[in-house]
Amino acid sequence: MRRCPWLKPTCEAWLTVLFASMQDEKILILDFGSQVTQLIARRLRESGVYCEIWPFNADPGRIAAFNARGFILSGGPASVSDAGSPRAPAIVFSAGVPVLGICYGQMTMCAQLGGDVSGAEIREFGRAYVDVIEDCALFEGAWAKGAREQVWMSHGDHISAPPPGFRTVAISEGAPFALIADDVRRFYGLMFHPEVVHTPHGAQLLRNFTHNVCKLSGGWTMAGFREAEKAKIRAKVGTSRVVCGLSGGVDSSVAAALIHEAIGDQLTCIFVDHGLLRAHEAEQVVKVFRDQFKINLIHRDASDLFLGKLAGVTDPEQKRKIIGKLFIDVFDEEAAKIGGAEFLAQGTLYPDVIESVSALGGPSVTIKSHHNVGGLPAHMKMQLVEPLRELFKDEVRVLGRELGLPEAIVGRHPFPGPGLAIRILGAVTREAVAILQKADAIYLEEIQSAGLYNAIWQAFAVLLPVKSVGVMGDGRTYDQVCALRAVTSTDGMTADVYPFEMAFLSRVSNRIVNEVRGINRVTYDITSKPPGTIEWE
Repeated sequence: MRRCPWLKPTCEAWLTVLFASMQDEKILILDFGSQVTQLIARRLRESGVYCEIWPFNADPGRIAAFNARGFILSGGPASVSDAGSPRAPAIVFSAGVPVLGICYGQMTMCAQLGGDVSGAEIREFGRAYVDVIEDCALFEGAWAKGAREQVWMSHGDHISAPPPGFRTVAISEGAPFALIADDVRRFYGLMFHPEVVHTPHGAQLLRNFTHNVCKLSGGWTMAGFREAEKAKIRAKVGTSRVVCGLSGGVDSSVAAALIHEAIGDQLTCIFVDHGLLRAHEAEQVVKVFRDQFKINLIHRDASDLFLGKLAGVTDPEQKRKIIGKLFIDVFDEEAAKIGGAEFLAQGTLYPDVIESVSALGGPSVTIKSHHNVGGLPAHMKMQLVEPLRELFKDEVRVLGRELGLPEAIVGRHPFPGPGLAIRILGAVTREAVAILQKADAIYLEEIQSAGLYNAIWQAFAVLLPVKSVGVMGDGRTYDQVCALRAVTSTDGMTADVYPFEMAFLSRVSNRIVNEVRGINRVTYDITSKPPGTIEWE
C-alpha cells in the first residue's frame, strides 16, 4: 500500500493539537515551600490531570496566561501572622475558577479573603482524625457526613474565623475549621495534607476537586504525551544533529529512546563508562542501545582516568565533584569528535525543573545535569533538548515501557551518577570497586530470586571503611565489612526500612562472605529516610 506523503505530518499535527487540548484542562499549583508539594502534582497526574508547580510569587501576568482551570495552594513552613509571610497572587481569587488551599494554603486564603488566623492551643503534627459534619463536593466516594476519617496534619496555626461565605464541613481536635467550603465561588480549604499516603482517601479528595469541581475529563495520557513530544522534538531539531549523554539509568535511557524514535540517526549517544557501574552494566547498555535499538552509540571506557583522579579521595562530596567534572570533560571531548551537533539531550525530570526555582528564594542559576553532579559548561553552545522535563520519575518508567525498553532498565532502582564511588566509604580503588560489584550483584540477585525487587524502592551494598577480624575455616581473616541497605517508598520523598526476614539476610550474608574475597562480615543498615529529601544517597 502506498503511503500518502501528507499523512504523517497531518497525523503529527493532529496529535499535537489533541495533546494541547488535553493541556487546556490543567491545574496550576502554587508552591509555598512545603516539602511534599510535588506529591500534589503526582496525585493529579495519576488521575489523568495535567498540572504544573510554580512558586507562589510567580508573575501574575504569567499566571493569567497559563489559563488554569483551577488553582491549588500548597502548604509551607511560614506562619500567616509573621510579617512578610507569603501570600497568593490576587488573580487566584478573581479568575473565576475553583481554588483549593492546603494547610498554609488554606490559611493564607482565609487571611486574604477576610477570615482570621491565630496560633493554635493544640498543634497537630502527624496522624490525626477529623469529624465530617456536613456534606461537600470534595467527599464523593471518599467521606460521608458523620464519619471520622484519618488525615495527616502539620500545623501550628489554625483558623479562628473563616471568611464570609465559607461553611465548616469537617473539624478536628486542634482545628475547628479543618475543612471549609465556599460552594458559590468553589473555594475549599483543607487544614490537612491530602497528597500524602497517610491520608487514606486524600487522592480521592483531590480527584473530586479536579474532576467534579473543576469539571476536568482526566484525559492526559502517556501515549498522547509520547506522540506529541516526538512531534515537538522534530519541530525543534529539524534536520540538525543531537548528542545525548547516556548513562544507562532510567532517565537518560528513556530520553534517548524517545528522541531516537523521533529523529532516528540524527541522534548520537555518548556513553561515558567511568568504571564505577554495577556489575555487567556497561555491557548491558551497549547491548540494549547499540544492538537492540540500533542507536548510534559511542562507548568511551574512561575507567582508568576516573579511578586515577579519585585515588586517595575519601570525602563523598569531593568524589562527586571530581566525577562530575571528568564526566563533562570526557563527554565534551567525544562530542567534539562528532562535530556539527547543535543540540544536547538531557534526561531532566520535572522535579529538577521544580527544584531549580525556590518557592521562597526565587530562581536558581544552576543547571542540573541528568547525572545530578554537574552543570552545562559555558563553552558548550548547544541548545538543550529535554523531552522528559514535564514528567515525574514514575511517569518516565511508564513512558519507557511504552517505548519498549527492557524492564531491567525501566524498573531499575535509582543509581546516582557517581555510582559505586559514593558506596565505597573510603578510598576508591579498582580492587574496592571489584569487591563491591560482586557483593552488590549477589545482594540484588537474591532480592530478585525472592521476588522482592519491585517491592523495594532502592537496595544496594556499601563497602565500609573499617576492617573486621574473623575466622574462616582454620584461619583468621582481617577483611572489610559490607553493609546492605534496602528501603521502601511510594513517592521517593520518604522511605522506611524494608523488613527482610532473618533467613533471607542470613542467606545473603553467607553468600557474600563465601563468594567475595575481601569481605568477612556483613551488616544490615536499618536507617530510615527523613521526609522531604529526594535522593537516598
